[in-house]
Amino acid sequence: MELEQKIEDHTAVVGIIGLGYVGLPLANAFSSAGFKTLGFDIDPKKIEDLAAGRDYLQHLGEGFVGHLKEGGRFSATTDFERLSEPDAILICVPTPLGAHQEPDLSYVNQTANSIRATLRGGQLIVLESTTYPSTTRGLLPRLEASGLKCGRDFFLAFSPEREDPGRAEYTTQMIPKIVGGVEPSSGGLAAKLYRAAFEQVVEVSSAEVAESAKLLENIYRAVNIALVNEMKILLQEMEIDVWEVIDAAATKPFGFQAFYPGPGLGGHCIPIDPFYLTWKAREVGLSTRFIELAGQVNHSMPEYVIQRTVWAMNRQGLSVKGSRILVLGLAYKPNVGDVRESPAIELIEKLQNLEANVDYHDPHVPQTHKMRQHDLKMVSIDLDYERLGDYDCVLIATNHSTYKWQSIADHATLVVDTRGAMRWVDGKRAHIFSA
Repeated sequence: MELEQKIEDHTAVVGIIGLGYVGLPLANAFSSAGFKTLGFDIDPKKIEDLAAGRDYLQHLGEGFVGHLKEGGRFSATTDFERLSEPDAILICVPTPLGAHQEPDLSYVNQTANSIRATLRGGQLIVLESTTYPSTTRGLLPRLEASGLKCGRDFFLAFSPEREDPGRAEYTTQMIPKIVGGVEPSSGGLAAKLYRAAFEQVVEVSSAEVAESAKLLENIYRAVNIALVNEMKILLQEMEIDVWEVIDAAATKPFGFQAFYPGPGLGGHCIPIDPFYLTWKAREVGLSTRFIELAGQVNHSMPEYVIQRTVWAMNRQGLSVKGSRILVLGLAYKPNVGDVRESPAIELIEKLQNLEANVDYHDPHVPQTHKMRQHDLKMVSIDLDYERLGDYDCVLIATNHSTYKWQSIADHATLVVDTRGAMRWVDGKRAHIFSA
C-alpha cells in the first residue's frame, strides 16, 4: 500500500487541522519525527504568529514555534483547499457543549465537509477531538458522499488527545497514544503513523473503544474531584483540614490516588467531556447517575465559594456590595495561561452581580478575551503585595507558583483560599478562611 510505504519512509505529509492546545504540540511531534507537516487553522492571527515565530501558547515555552520551524518541515495556512496535499489529516478542533449541555459537533462536521471537498484516494483521516462513542463512524456518510469508500479509497480512525497544559515532565511524544479504526485497515494505518512519532501506541479494536477510553479517563477524574469537593464542604463544617486528610490518605501505597478540591472545574476536558456520555446514554434510554451527580457537585462549587466569601466578609463586619475584592489567578490551573471553562471567571461574574468592585491578577493572563459564554473585558492589575490591604478581600482562585503566599498573609486583611495555598504561612496578619 502506497500510504503504508510513505509512513515507513517518513515521506508522508501530515496535515493538522486546528493549531491550538492539541494541534500545535501534535504538529511538533510529527515534524520532529521527520515528517513534512502542514497546519490548518481558520484564525489568520495564529498563522501570522507562526510565520513570524511568535509563541502564542505560553505553556509550551519560549522558542517553541522557532523550534517547530527548524528544518523547514512545518508550515501553516488558512487555505483549506490545500487539504488534498496531506497523506494523513489529523483533526484537532473544539467539541464544546451547547446551551443545554448537548454535544456541539459543528466544528467537527464543518471540518469533515472541508475534507470531503478535497478528498482523494489514499488519505488517512484521524479525529483527535474528544467526543462520544460512534462520532468517528458517524462521519462516514459525510466523507463517502465524495464517492470514495472507507477502507478502500480512504481510511478513518480515532486517536484521543491527552494533552495536559503545563505538565512539563511529559512531552507529547512520551504519552501513550490510543488508536482505533472504524475498520481494521484504518486502525492499522493510524497505529503505524503514530508509532513513527510516539514512544508507545496502544491499538484497540475499534474507534468506539478509543472514544470510550478517553471519556472514561475524564469521567474518572470528574467523579473523584467531585468526591473531594463534597468532602471539603463537609470537613470544613466539622473544622477538619481536608488538605491534611488527603495528604494522610495518600500515604497508603495502594488503593488510593489523591485528588484535590478547588473552586470548580476548568479546562476543556473534565467540565465538558463527561456530559458527552450522559447525552449518548439518554439516546439509548439509560442514565449516568454517577456522572450527573459529579457534575452537580462540581458545578455547584463556584456558588459555594461565593457563599463562603460572603460569610467570611460578614465575620469581619464587611458587606460584599461596594467592597473591593481581588481575585488571584484567572487560569483554570497553576502556571498556565489557559482560561477555558475556568471557575475564576464565574467567580468574578458572581461577585460583580453582588455589586462588588472586582480586580484580578494573573501573571499568565494579562487580559481577558471574549469567550463563548463570557466576556469580562478586564485587564490584570499590577500586583503590589504591600497594597493588598487596600482590598477588603483577596480571593485565591488559582495557586500559581509565582505568588508569594507569606507576603499575601503579611499584607492582606482578609483572604479566602480555595486551593489550600495558605496552609503553611506563618505570622499571619490576615484573617484566612478556606473555601
